[in-house]
Amino acid sequence: MPHHHVITCRNFHSGTWHDDPADTIERHNPATGELVAIAARSSAADVDAAVASAATAFRSWRKTLPADRARYLHDLAAACAPRVDEMAASITREQGKPLDEARGEVRKFVTALHYYAEEAQRVFGRTIPNDTAGFTSIVEKEPIGPVAGIVPWNYPIELIGWKLAGATAAGCTIVLKPSEYTPGCAQILSECVAEVFPPGVVNIVHGDGRTGQALVEHPAIAKIAFTGSMRTGQAISRSVNGITPLSLELGGSCPMIVTERADIGAAITGAARRSFRNAGQICIAINRIYVHDAVHDEFVAGLAAAADALKVADGIEVPSADVGSMTMDETYQRTLDHIADARDRGARIVAGGGPVTELSPGLFLRPTVVDDAADEALVMHEETFGPLVGVARFTDLDDAIERANAAPGGLAAYAYTDDTRETFALARELDFGNVAVNNVDAGIMNAPYGGRRESGFGSEHGHEGLESYLQLKHIRLRHGAR
Repeated sequence: MPHHHVITCRNFHSGTWHDDPADTIERHNPATGELVAIAARSSAADVDAAVASAATAFRSWRKTLPADRARYLHDLAAACAPRVDEMAASITREQGKPLDEARGEVRKFVTALHYYAEEAQRVFGRTIPNDTAGFTSIVEKEPIGPVAGIVPWNYPIELIGWKLAGATAAGCTIVLKPSEYTPGCAQILSECVAEVFPPGVVNIVHGDGRTGQALVEHPAIAKIAFTGSMRTGQAISRSVNGITPLSLELGGSCPMIVTERADIGAAITGAARRSFRNAGQICIAINRIYVHDAVHDEFVAGLAAAADALKVADGIEVPSADVGSMTMDETYQRTLDHIADARDRGARIVAGGGPVTELSPGLFLRPTVVDDAADEALVMHEETFGPLVGVARFTDLDDAIERANAAPGGLAAYAYTDDTRETFALARELDFGNVAVNNVDAGIMNAPYGGRRESGFGSEHGHEGLESYLQLKHIRLRHGAR
């Protein structure tokens, strides 16, 4: 690993970098406390400048041929490829996930650029016959305009990729606001963008919630694409400028159901991965598991053993660790509160249960499993966003599905069963945008990914992830030919 240096993150618009050192945010490594990045806390004037840059560039970018937009995206992927390790190290230092996991994230970001480069050339309209001779109707799809992309800290580069690639492929320009917790990889990305893209197509403005507020309220923004917490999502939907289109991906409390006809070994492996990967800081992490009474004891014993076997370590020192440091004090404390609450309501802690003391003062928690958690326990209906999962029993599948659907949010649900009837019952009745049966990877790049109910609306991934940056135009043409 190259010697650690502090990354200075500067706003990037009009194809170049801009300093506003009047007010800065310092980011410290949550594993060690050392200073790792400094970013601007951008003002409304800084946001104005970035949006103006995107608005100016949109005039020509919207007319850029799809084949040319595709080439730019492929070129950006090529410019980022040699910097995977550098981006990954900045993610690990700022966010905490182990380095190997961070490298995987950056590679998925590069994949998204290539994917949307291809999709850019697959935007088609249609013609519609009229009920009067001599007329033809043409439906075309046009880019919606300058986009605001606001991304969270848990996947700081991958989630930039979905928005940047989808928007620019569609012919939109974009202003991205990275999380103040993870500004570094966006700075490295800006250097790659500067090599490849025309000025103003991709812009980056650093800052905290007030900066984000100024961005979503900006009258020149034509669409807002936000990924983050339900609370912030609700605030954004209240503060958008009048009728600005919005897509929100807000996480939620994700359930898993294990029936008596499941492959229990596979269910244990899946639960251990999707509950604790990225220290549970994933909007599709498993929060709560409903297990059929007949297989409950076997499942819980296996999951507890799997959780205890996970290696928790500083993600830079041990790149292959399973779980690194958590990202922020707030979620670290919330996880401890949820553990205490479950215990107070009669749950048994069967794995983990508290901090990894030898790694303090870093934000390290042992992967924790609580068994026989009451439905009223916080872990069973609130999104913890930490390395904690609650387990409860069921005997009737319809009852389990009802409990799974009862908590707020509808992003992802998981189920394990080898029974065909149960498979279809679960797939159809679980009220979630993504349902994964006998696996725990609920999202793939070429299928739509989005939530319902309190988890928001709109899709990313797939062709739908590009469509959300397009608007329809009906052209009714009287040509007189018969």
